[in-house]
Amino acid sequence: MDKFVIDGGRRLCGTLRAQSAKNAVLPLLAASILTEQRVTIDEVPMIADVTCMAQILRELGAEVTFSEGNATIDSANATEHRISSALTKELRSSVFMLGSLLSRFRRAACAYPGGCDIGLRPIDLHLNALKRMGVEIEEREGYILCACDRLKGADIVLDFPSVGATENILLAAVKAEGRTTIAGAAKEPEIVDLQNFLNAMGAKIAGAGTDTVEIEGVDRLFGIEYRPIKDRIEAGTYLLACAACGGEVEIEGVHGECLGLLLHKLRENGCKIHTKNDKIRIASYGRLKCNRRIETMPFPGFPTDLQAQATAVNAAAEGCALIVENLFETRYKYVPELKKMGADIEVNGRNAFVRGVARLHGATVSCGDLRGGAALVIAALGAEGVSEVLDLSHLDRGYFDLSGNLKKLGAEIKRVRV
Repeated sequence: MDKFVIDGGRRLCGTLRAQSAKNAVLPLLAASILTEQRVTIDEVPMIADVTCMAQILRELGAEVTFSEGNATIDSANATEHRISSALTKELRSSVFMLGSLLSRFRRAACAYPGGCDIGLRPIDLHLNALKRMGVEIEEREGYILCACDRLKGADIVLDFPSVGATENILLAAVKAEGRTTIAGAAKEPEIVDLQNFLNAMGAKIAGAGTDTVEIEGVDRLFGIEYRPIKDRIEAGTYLLACAACGGEVEIEGVHGECLGLLLHKLRENGCKIHTKNDKIRIASYGRLKCNRRIETMPFPGFPTDLQAQATAVNAAAEGCALIVENLFETRYKYVPELKKMGADIEVNGRNAFVRGVARLHGATVSCGDLRGGAALVIAALGAEGVSEVLDLSHLDRGYFDLSGNLKKLGAEIKRVRV
């Protein structure tokens, strides 16, 4: 097990290029099994979640190789439709395999998905949609068992714009008989990227990025080479780190409209923001001001995956902030760790009231989930003194070479084997 040792208080300056988006790459890997032809996904970050998804594909009989940052998947010999519980429980995105496996084999079996412990995250929306498409589902001994004679297009209405459910329906509908319509679909950029990927394979999908998506089923999909979009959450994390530490940082590869509300909140903090094409530049000098209110919402609202990092910034800003988490009910598990660094935060249900302190101080803290861990790193970077951030396995799920990138910007951070 590794830890970060961070000597805080250094300004961050420089340029970074964002990695390919974790939340785009994982559904693309799941979609690769929809064709028996070879699929290559360029610039794949070698994070733990990608490694786990690759192992799932291998269990199904696909060949997965990584070379020079690219992933090549050949699933011509894939025959298995069951995913082992050991892998499923490691990765929330394993649930995307249900739609892909049903499209390919008319059968699918997986345990309930795992990932970060940030709430219940029920998959009822996924299962109800699949039932509408003619899938019989049995839940037995912790497994979801799905089967159908033929997937059929259907009109599906989502009660909540779930990213995972929208993507799972897309994967199931691309080769279904007839037309499928998703009303109330999620609008995230990663949904658009999945549509573009599938259409390049020969699918007929329109409307991704709006609340209504239409899919006309096709008989066959083809192999392609594809480059995913860049990671707006990673980009946002580095922008928030610069806000907390001060300095000037430019992130390449991410368009400003993908982070519109975050950039608005950073301007409220007192940061200078400049966007041009796929570059975002932040300048942060002097003590920040607290945001009056940050409320997480589905895209284009404030991302839940940046809530913890933004809270860490507000913890050492002037004034008070109200943070409202609308998507996951236990996403404040990082708050007790921030308090060890001197943060003054009171949590009540889905609300967190932050009273900004003059300066956080170094402490030994432990990551409990991916984005909460990123918040602790940001807090340590801006704090006075030395901090140790333990249990980096959560951070490794979503950030490739986090310490190396922060060093490039001037942070005093090293990764140490415990």
